Amino acid sequence: MILYIIVGIISYLIGSINFSVIISKRIAGFDIREKGSGNAGSTNMLRSVGKTAAIITLICDILKGIVSIGIAILLGKIVQDTNKELLLQISGIMVIIGHTFPIFFGFKGGKGVATSLGVLLISNWQIGLICLVFALVIMLLTRMVSLGSCTAAILFPVLTLFINENYTVLTDGKSGNVYFIYSVILAVIVIFNHRENIKRIYEGRENIIGSKNK
Repeated sequence: MILYIIVGIISYLIGSINFSVIISKRIAGFDIREKGSGNAGSTNMLRSVGKTAAIITLICDILKGIVSIGIAILLGKIVQDTNKELLLQISGIMVIIGHTFPIFFGFKGGKGVATSLGVLLISNWQIGLICLVFALVIMLLTRMVSLGSCTAAILFPVLTLFINENYTVLTDGKSGNVYFIYSVILAVIVIFNHRENIKRIYEGRENIIGSKNK
């Protein structure tokens, strides 16, 4: 039990390192949360600071998910008699919660998409790549980053029901179904964080790629 708590805390603290705020202050001299959409993420960085800052932010946010899961996997190998799947899942959920509600930045963070991608890629590279490609296709067709993110989040639980291979942690005799509830939780977090975007999509006023926030 103690190990699960430790992994959860470590992952939350890693997630709470908000690179968009740090980079925007460093490069542009302002807090990204005070500009554009007010979101501390790579999309708002692209619109408000520039491509270089957005790319750096995207990479760092993805790495947060990868590093957190990597630590959970390592500790699961060191400490015997642990549910390694559960350890990974706790790490994935907590790093995204940390990104969304960062303790170091007044609990106002980003929407967790890039960090979720990092979590997916290290949890199961096949599912991660499928969700990434699916999201990119939706974004290209609709020019809406939020729609691509939300639909990919919904796709994740569906894939866990059919894919039983390429999981980084999957004990013999178990199927990908053990990740279903975990994937639903991650999908709910991402969709919840996009609730305002979903409302704007419904009203036909969502920002599209290449537009400027009003």
